[in-house]
Amino acid sequence: MISLQRLLDAVGPAVLSGPCAPERLSVTVGDAVIAEPDGELQPRTGDIVLGVNLTDRDAALRLLALCGRRSAAAVLLKAPLAADEQVAAAADEAGVALLRVSAGAGWAQVLSLLRAALDSEGLAASAAGLGVAEAGDLFGVADAIARIIDAPVTIEDRSSRVLAYSTRQERGDEARVATIMGRHVPEDVNAHFRRQGVFRRIAQATTPIYVPAVVEGTKPRLVVPVHAGGDVLGSIWAIVPGPVEPERAAAFADAADAAALHLLRRRAEADRQRLALADMVAKVLHGQEGAADAARLLGLTSGPWRVIAVGVPSEDADEAERQRLTVRERLCRFPGTRLRSPAAVIGDVVYGIVHADAVNSAAEARADWLGELAGPAGDTTAPLVAMGGLATTVPGLTGSREQADDTLGLLTAGLVPGGAAVHDEVWATVVLRRTARAASGARIAAIGPLRELLEHDREHHTSHVATLYTWLEEMGDAKAAAARLCIHPNTLRHRMRRLREVVDLRLESAEVRAALLLQLTARRYGADGAAVPRGTLRSAVHEPD
Repeated sequence: MISLQRLLDAVGPAVLSGPCAPERLSVTVGDAVIAEPDGELQPRTGDIVLGVNLTDRDAALRLLALCGRRSAAAVLLKAPLAADEQVAAAADEAGVALLRVSAGAGWAQVLSLLRAALDSEGLAASAAGLGVAEAGDLFGVADAIARIIDAPVTIEDRSSRVLAYSTRQERGDEARVATIMGRHVPEDVNAHFRRQGVFRRIAQATTPIYVPAVVEGTKPRLVVPVHAGGDVLGSIWAIVPGPVEPERAAAFADAADAAALHLLRRRAEADRQRLALADMVAKVLHGQEGAADAARLLGLTSGPWRVIAVGVPSEDADEAERQRLTVRERLCRFPGTRLRSPAAVIGDVVYGIVHADAVNSAAEARADWLGELAGPAGDTTAPLVAMGGLATTVPGLTGSREQADDTLGLLTAGLVPGGAAVHDEVWATVVLRRTARAASGARIAAIGPLRELLEHDREHHTSHVATLYTWLEEMGDAKAAAARLCIHPNTLRHRMRRLREVVDLRLESAEVRAALLLQLTARRYGADGAAVPRGTLRSAVHEPD
């Protein structure tokens, strides 16, 4: 069991704060439970109650009264309720500790931190029972587990970073040597494990997983997931000569509890640091109050800089989280970044602030690094990397972040090719996309003869709109337009005559040409600002000549 004071120390003041009477800090905590607006709640003695999305004072007062009657240990609220005098008075009257949750902390993160601290207490006894050092370093735990399974082991986190390894690694293979040297499993080895569904099985299994040696130069592995509180914290990998007898595999699985204790504590500390770092990065990137102080703490003392935004398109939540953590680590090691190399996951996007010298000194090196971060071409689950423009001052980082977001939006919508892009090189497409959004709101596509031409194309299976769009983009150059449409220039001229017979287009007027091009550009980028595939307007379906 754990006291409220010890729990607060474990989570840290960057997440939870608030004055509490000493007698309330000494109470024993039971569990962390969620109280959602209009939801039913029956807290038990010692529970910590999270007032998720609670914004109404009367609802907060009712919650405190209920928690007082049920002898709950504490209620967690965010500002402004956490600082409300009536709410504070009600907490005192109910005999419940009122704790303030940092505005930058997500409720899911807070719940994860609390349960990690609570779980660590329960796992301490399991570790001691196995004879594994409870308070020793993780390398000692790895050695103890290696003795149990009689094989060299590594302990890895969810993003395949090596946290510790045992002795006797000479019994391993080339992949293990590369893993330990790089402190991370090589990407080609990880890709093999992904194809074999190993990581998916780790997320679902509670027993050891045998992985045969199907890649040349590797040996079989026995993997045991490290679980706590329903979460996968990481995994332990042992290199074995072949299938392991059930008794030894069971002992290997039991030993995971010892690693879980250390990984929980490590994650809690890492989560506290990430929350604090993410809060500072968010202040700088969004120009919030305290941005100057946050920039100083981040080591952003002399620019210029660029903001990098990385999105992960994977629909698998666990895989997406693993990729975001991996990308964050790589951004932190970007050449030229300083101090803690500002990088943080904010929402679903990984942001990094890199010194411009690191990306401006050699365009080829920059392209290589961006390509490596984005992953192999054609991989639809690989990260998408966008770089904003130059920021010479800390306030200018807000603009660079907006440019990185715009560029990431182009990559996500498929409006620019590849998995990486720089705002300086795609700004024109950004302008067109914003124009399309504004034009959609103004309903400009319904004005003039374009609608009639579109209806004619649908009814008669012609390609007047595609022909017109190409002709306009090529500024009336029949040869250039014909080349893009892969037809003869005379065919293009014939089509232009035919479409003018369908609708009255005064193409000799510069205003008419500009208006039509604006309408077609808006249509190209979609009614809601998303892309309409260019083939929709460049249809290969030809009208009869």
